[in-house]
Parts: sequence; C-alpha cells; structure tokens
Amino acid sequence: MLIRENIELLERTYLSPFAALSENSKGRGREEPQCDIRPVFQRDRDRILHCKSFRRLKHKTQVFLTPRGDHYRTRLTHTLEVSQNARTIAKALRLNEDLVEAIALGHDLGHTPFGHAGENMLNSLCEDGFKHNEQSVRIVEILEKNGRGLNLTWEVRDGMLNHQTRLMPSTMEGKIVRLSDKIAYINHDIDDAIRGKVLSEEDIPAKYREILGNTTRKRLDTLIHNIITNSLGKNDICMSKDVEQAMQGLRKFMFAHVYRNPLAKGEEDRAKDLLSRLFYYYNKNIDCLPEQYLRMMEQGEKKERVVCDYIAGMTDRYAIAKFEEYFMPKAWQIN
Repeated sequence: MLIRENIELLERTYLSPFAALSENSKGRGREEPQCDIRPVFQRDRDRILHCKSFRRLKHKTQVFLTPRGDHYRTRLTHTLEVSQNARTIAKALRLNEDLVEAIALGHDLGHTPFGHAGENMLNSLCEDGFKHNEQSVRIVEILEKNGRGLNLTWEVRDGMLNHQTRLMPSTMEGKIVRLSDKIAYINHDIDDAIRGKVLSEEDIPAKYREILGNTTRKRLDTLIHNIITNSLGKNDICMSKDVEQAMQGLRKFMFAHVYRNPLAKGEEDRAKDLLSRLFYYYNKNIDCLPEQYLRMMEQGEKKERVVCDYIAGMTDRYAIAKFEEYFMPKAWQIN
C-alpha cells in the first residue's frame, strides 16, 4: 500500500464525520497523477508554501504602512497566525488540518502592496473591480508558475475565495479559516496598535474586555476555546452568542479607532496616489510589463486586468522602487 493511501485510511478512521477527506476531494482543475506520499490537501499546502506569491507576503503591509520597528505584523506573519489558530481548532475538532493549513496559507495571496488601501485603489481603477480574495484564487489558477497556476483542489480554492465576512465556505475547514482570520487580525492589530501608541489596553471598551479578556493572549484563548466548545459534534463552526457579539463589537471598535485612525493610516493617500500613477503609467507603457503579462494579453486578457495583476503582485518596496524609477528626477551624473 502506498504511504498516501495509508494516510487516507487514517483520515477515514480518525477524522470527524464532518471533516473533508482528502480521498473525497472534488479534484483539481487539471487532472494529474497522485503523489505516492502526500494526500491532495497536503500537496496543495506545499505548493502554496513554495510559490513566489507566498514569499512576497513578507514585504506587504498588514495595517501599518512601512512601520519603524521589527515587530509589527506583515501580511506574511498575519497569514502564519491565521494558520496556527486554524490548525489548533481543526485538531481539537478532528477536522482536516492539511486542508485548513492550505486555505490559511493561501487566503491572502492576492493582497496588494499597502494593504487595503492598495486594494481599494485598484478596485476603483480597474473596470472589472478588484477584490483580494478573488485575486488570491486568480493567482493559484492563472498567475503562478508563468501562467500555469498551482492547480489546487476545489476545496482549497473555495476556502480561499470565501474567507471574508460576507461569504461562507463550503467545508468545515474553510469555515474555521474564515473565523481564524478575524480572530488573528483583531488581536494582533490591537497588539500592533498598542506598540505604535495608537491606543492602549484601557481604551478597549470594558464590556468587551470583561467577556474576552484583558490581554491579547487571554482574548485569543477565549475565542479559540469558545469556538471549539460550541462546535464539538456539530456540522458547523460557531461561537456562543455573547462571545460572538463581543468579537464583532471589538472589530467595529478597531475600525473606528485603528483602521480609520489618521495616525495609523496617515500615509495611505500617498500610497494610493503612488499606485494610481503606476496604474496609468503601465496602461500607457504596456511594454514595460514582464513578458508573462504581455503574453496574457495576447491570449485575450484585458490590458487593465493584466496591469492590475502586475501591480497587485508587487511588494510595498518594489512598488516604491518602480515609482522612483518612473517619476523621480534622476540625479545629475558626474563623469
């Protein structure tokens, strides 16, 4: 028996009846031979971990634009914290950890430079709009591997696409990531905001701290335990009403006091202007794009869409470097 088949047998034997089993996957966009060692979701996790889009997340903004300090979150560290929260919940509920981890590691691949400021700007510029969750799927289906994509399973792509609040994934594992994303960003953004002196622990309304806890660690512990306790034996991922309401209230508090705070977001207008000017520059000078993107237009993709793809894939520092290359005066050279 192959190693992979042994692992699939263990899944059938041990995992919850509500878990997504690797052997029951709806499959990939293109058929390909199975790995003799890894089940399909583990293989997807590895593909995401090794792709270039994942590596670029380390130089993309989470909340604070180009912060001065080594300990502020980036899009990569956020992704890893989501993954860890999600795996903890999945293990306790005997759900598929490989699927959870693959979705978590891939859910934010489509984020732009400069966080949601960049996303909002591209959404306003591109005729077809721009949403980072849709871009995450576009990356793994089309953009990675020079246009071949990663050919991930349907379950992983579904979880990546539907991780936002207004959407709902089809698998229990996807639902775990959807909640773990919120748990991670609310709590680590509080931690970063306190570090950046945007707020203090005492600024957080007492009614939320009384339910969730007075520190980041206690809040994470409360939220994760609450999900596990309320989801055991159920075909759903849920929280108790009081904890869910407190988390939603804390999320609204963060939007009002951090995500829209001029001190935390003061550079956003400059970042938006930078991306806007790059967008119009590339539309007028399309030959400046790499060959892969020019080839996409030859295959029928709209020019605006391809320009959005290229800009969205940039890191913060690469976008700044390109802006300086195209728009900053060159110093006189002394011969």
